[in-house]
Amino acid sequence: MVKVHTRMKRRLGISTHKSGNVSTVAKKKGPKTFPSEDSAKAYAAEQGIKDFELKKVKKGLRFQIISK
Repeated sequence: MVKVHTRMKRRLGISTHKSGNVSTVAKKKGPKTFPSEDSAKAYAAEQGIKDFELKKVKKGLRFQIISK
């Protein structure tokens, strides 16, 4: 089996002492966030989300759409 470089192991979240089966690692995607309220509202309108609430995330720097 081909060795996986340490930089790739860090990116994929594999421990450095493991052999590194790259194909089995599947990271969960986080929720979509927006830099401003206007862009979040525009995205919600584009996607057809009518009943939603904006939540401040990432230390109050970004906004996340939460469906009610």
